[in-house]
Amino acid sequence: MLDRLPVEIVERIVTKIPDTDLIAASKVDRVWWQEVRREAYKRWKNYATTIRDVYCEIRALGKHYIKREIDWITFEDVNDLYKRWINCLTEDQLYIMEKMLRNGMVVDPQERETIEYALSEQRWGGDPWGLGVV
Repeated sequence: MLDRLPVEIVERIVTKIPDTDLIAASKVDRVWWQEVRREAYKRWKNYATTIRDVYCEIRALGKHYIKREIDWITFEDVNDLYKRWINCLTEDQLYIMEKMLRNGMVVDPQERETIEYALSEQRWGGDPWGLGVV
């Protein structure tokens, strides 16, 4: 009976695991698999929310530029920074999504289709989310 960690401890450990090692931790046992799956979905959602927020910042920046509230050089520098940030976040998000898909953690057919489409777009150099920031 003492050979297993309490679920609360597993939850705390899983939240500290980096994205690159997260799915590997699911191989320990069923409890770890469930906790890793829950954490992976949480990170997937957090990446999506952050990407949306950065995209909104890009749009707001564009509005300021159109109104001539900022100069062209500032606009280009900040815009490029935001685009690189979105690309980095998207890569991290797709990494988690792909690992979840390959390890049977995605059961919803629509989510599977979304992941497969996004991965295909990324492989061909496209914009997986259709944000037009590539």
